[in-house]
Amino acid sequence: MEIVKVWSEDGAGKVVEIPADMTARDVCQLLVYKSHCVDDNAWSLVEHHPVLGLERCLEDHELVVQVQASMSSDSKFLFRKNYAKYEFFRNPLNFFPEHMVALCHESDGSIPQAQLLQNFLNSSSCPEIQGYLYVKEPGRKSWKKLYMFLRRSGLYYSTKGTSKEPRHLQVLSDLEDSNIYTIITGRKLYNAPADYQFCIKPNKARSDCKELKILCAEDEQSRTCWMTAFRLLKYGIVLYQNYNVPQHRKANNTSFSAPVRSVSENSLVAMDFSGRTGRVIDNPVEAQSAALEEGQTWRKRTHRMNVLGSPSPLHPSSLNTVIHRTQVWFHGRIMREEAHKMIIQQGQVDGLFLLRDSQSNPKAFVLTLCHHQKIRHFQILPVEEDGQVFFSLDDGATKFTDLIHLVEFYQLNRGVLPCKLKHPCTAVAL
Repeated sequence: MEIVKVWSEDGAGKVVEIPADMTARDVCQLLVYKSHCVDDNAWSLVEHHPVLGLERCLEDHELVVQVQASMSSDSKFLFRKNYAKYEFFRNPLNFFPEHMVALCHESDGSIPQAQLLQNFLNSSSCPEIQGYLYVKEPGRKSWKKLYMFLRRSGLYYSTKGTSKEPRHLQVLSDLEDSNIYTIITGRKLYNAPADYQFCIKPNKARSDCKELKILCAEDEQSRTCWMTAFRLLKYGIVLYQNYNVPQHRKANNTSFSAPVRSVSENSLVAMDFSGRTGRVIDNPVEAQSAALEEGQTWRKRTHRMNVLGSPSPLHPSSLNTVIHRTQVWFHGRIMREEAHKMIIQQGQVDGLFLLRDSQSNPKAFVLTLCHHQKIRHFQILPVEEDGQVFFSLDDGATKFTDLIHLVEFYQLNRGVLPCKLKHPCTAVAL
């Protein structure tokens, strides 16, 4: 057994004792169990190197003890959500721009979009990613713009323009004994020409900057394409198997489709107290119906108490203004920059969102939402009507008694937003 320490976003750490053959997915499920989180298969272990300014999500099949052995003393594991981990299997066209994908044995051979992933997963095919990248020159602050080719055999650059003839290609890095990392320190540390940096680090290099291959793309889509292709070309069909494991687990569940619950929720049962004695409701359809009925009754009761005046010290009208603080998607008084950072860290997929207090208006809130790898902010303003306060995203056209109702509505309807709310940006305390 080996000791591994994992840190959460709030700086708290948890020590776990694990066998040497335990994978990253197994450790995540252990932490989900211990922390009573909802297991939606988006949790990841992140290898974090603060001195080098690098991090990457471990692949689900990687052995955690083995990875820890290659890390320096100042490095650590973080427990974090990553919704983009397998998003390329669901929406490959968003990840691989047509002009960047080709067949390496043909000078201008393009791959039909329908066969894109099959070519990456099939070890006998030879797809490649091509395009310009900035490369940091070793030991210097300067960068050089080169035309690059990423293949199963490694990452190459052309010594003559965009030529892919073998005599013009030089190897920059192999894939087998290296991993690809995001650079998280911004442009300053490496004096980068743009914000879209990434790095290839040999497994043997612990804290030596000289062995790092530091690269920079011209936009986020290009960086995502290079980094995703690196993973696919390195691991191939293993990534698809990782993606399929939770899908099979979902399919093998009962025919009753219910949301995944935390460990603490699974210890609860539905009860019927309409008769003289209570009874456990075994039928899941009846249980769901009872839950909906109870929810409607609660809403009617709170509305009636709101009209008549509540003897309770926690008045429903005041409850509406604070009840959202219990939700995983609400992050309180964080700054705009911190909201950006959280969205980027958790995957930048369409529909990734969080809510926070407005910095400019103490009575308002802000919805931060990701769409097409761009992060946008929408102000949620209070609207008063007949003495009651509502919340609205569209200047009062659609009003909600609390933020929970607002989020539930936009999870089902796009409304004025560019896309529906799909994935809550979550921070968990270990």
